[in-house]
Amino acid sequence: MPNFARLQIAFKNVYVRIVTAVLLGMLVGWGIYKADVPQDPSPVVHSQNISEITELAMQKDRLDYLLVANPLSDTPRYIYKFKGAPQLHVVKVPSTSHLSLEREVLLKNAIPYSIAKDDYLASHKAVLQDENEGFGTDVLSFLKRHALDLTVLLVILYAVKFGIPGMNGNAQLISPDKLKGSMDDLIGMEDIKQEVLHLEDMIRNRELYKEHNIDKPFNVMLTGPAGTGKTKLVGYLAKRLDIPLIQASGSALESGYVGGGSKALNALYRKAASRGRCIIFLDEAQSLFMPRGRSEKKWEDDTANTLLGLLDGVKSDKGQGVIWVVASNFDDASTDMDEAMLRRFSVKINFRLPNKAERRELLRSFLSRKKEGLVDYQDLDLDQVAEITQNLSPALLESVVERASMLSIQEKVIINTDLLFRAYERATIGLTDRATTAEKHKQRERIAVHELGHFFMQIDPFLRAGMSLEEVKEKSHLLKISTEAVSKIGALGYVLQSGDDMSLRTLEELERDVIGLYGGVAAEELFYGARGISVGSQNDIEKITKMLNLMVGRLSMYSRAKIDYSQLQNDASGEHTLRQVEEKSDELYSYTLDAIRDYEKVILAIKETLLDQYVLSKDAVFALLEEHKEALLSGLKLQRHASLKLCTETDEAVA
Repeated sequence: MPNFARLQIAFKNVYVRIVTAVLLGMLVGWGIYKADVPQDPSPVVHSQNISEITELAMQKDRLDYLLVANPLSDTPRYIYKFKGAPQLHVVKVPSTSHLSLEREVLLKNAIPYSIAKDDYLASHKAVLQDENEGFGTDVLSFLKRHALDLTVLLVILYAVKFGIPGMNGNAQLISPDKLKGSMDDLIGMEDIKQEVLHLEDMIRNRELYKEHNIDKPFNVMLTGPAGTGKTKLVGYLAKRLDIPLIQASGSALESGYVGGGSKALNALYRKAASRGRCIIFLDEAQSLFMPRGRSEKKWEDDTANTLLGLLDGVKSDKGQGVIWVVASNFDDASTDMDEAMLRRFSVKINFRLPNKAERRELLRSFLSRKKEGLVDYQDLDLDQVAEITQNLSPALLESVVERASMLSIQEKVIINTDLLFRAYERATIGLTDRATTAEKHKQRERIAVHELGHFFMQIDPFLRAGMSLEEVKEKSHLLKISTEAVSKIGALGYVLQSGDDMSLRTLEELERDVIGLYGGVAAEELFYGARGISVGSQNDIEKITKMLNLMVGRLSMYSRAKIDYSQLQNDASGEHTLRQVEEKSDELYSYTLDAIRDYEKVILAIKETLLDQYVLSKDAVFALLEEHKEALLSGLKLQRHASLKLCTETDEAVA
């Protein structure tokens, strides 16, 4: 068996590649030369005169031979030669005339003929050419015949000159004067910017750090969600340090050949070292951090091993000014990474999503770049927009503002709060469609009931706490209730609401989330019965199951023993978790079904307006609640005691 790994290593030598390319080129050239068949030098007389064929009936004694070339094509050709005559006669006829000529002239007059074979046509190429065809046609014909041969030759020459595609990692050298923007362009993120400034200080004052015996290179690892500004900050850092930046994609290093990624990394390093001081930036480099030794193919780890060596730095002064910066959307907390690789990075900066105040300033910055008069600042509440755009990166916030500009141009209106809301909805949810549900009245009615069930169970805790409708409106995250179809998420209706930036949710808040999700299916059971629940609740139930599994199985919120049951690989723990999840689900759904009955009359009243208008905003919904305030409060008073009793029992059980 040949050793392909050694063969690949041998091909790293440029002289081996050149000699191989020359030999292959000579082989291809010899093949092309041998492929050409010697041509018959006889002169060829071309014609399109069909009468020449009909006259052969009277001259068949003089006829040496008659051939028909390409009889099934659109233009068959009759090739004949007279005895003792030096020239060949070629008559091109339409395919329709060929059939009648063959029947009425050749067969009827017993003129012998045959079909021209490939070897004859190969040695008489001129018979298939028209009179006006010349050198250009010959060249075109040659290119068509040898297209594959020439393509192979060009690929070989390209590989010799530029290397195998992918081997260079698509590296791009950017000089400091070509880098745009500055650190001030990044709104908020003061903690992240401070880390970058510390890094700048480390690089500028290497001598000071050497006094503390810190002499190894400052390799930097940037992690965090996409669109949070990792690439921009690297550019800003290179610009502030006034050093060039070599940017490459980590995923593009591998070329599919043994040693391809290793060669690309070494080429990047040599290119950076030749510049003296330079930053090498590898974006999307998560594949280089996967644990090594995962398979028997040891050469798969060649790229990572090469990077490990380069990150350690070179003992000579040549590579002292090279700084490696890698970026990844994953970190060691969310993904299993190679420990040896992580230790090479003395500086790790974790990017985060902007908070509400930073989102507001980002939106203000994006809007301020537009010309005066295009934004209605009097009718613009950036606090509301920042509230609904939680968990959006700066890049996505910019997309929302761009979408608002598109809507502004198309509808010839000025950008305001409402337009930004619609832009956010378009950018996150997608296109909405009324036509899909317009003719399905019964389905729209069920959708309206389902979505209103979600809404009332979300505000249920505030109403039962005795808050006024004004206070409930202030606390509610509702933006709109819609019965329009959304193809992106496969829904026939939705409740759009803002969220908050709080990530540490308590047991009470998680239970409220579950009850809010149960509101849709509970409303369907209330109006259509237990056997009338539709499959529209599938997404809600999937979310509820995940939340209850988290609360019961992983966080042990309902048990004195605070352990993660999901890590106990035995049947007993699985049965315990399943039983407790079922019990908790039954308890919370029973509460939801009991509580939703208090809102039956109000849901019936609001449902008709929602069906008529398709969409109700937050203001419209609470205006309708004011109109039906008496029915709302009377329904709550009837069952408030029973509803609160369950909450008390739940709190006592937890305690």
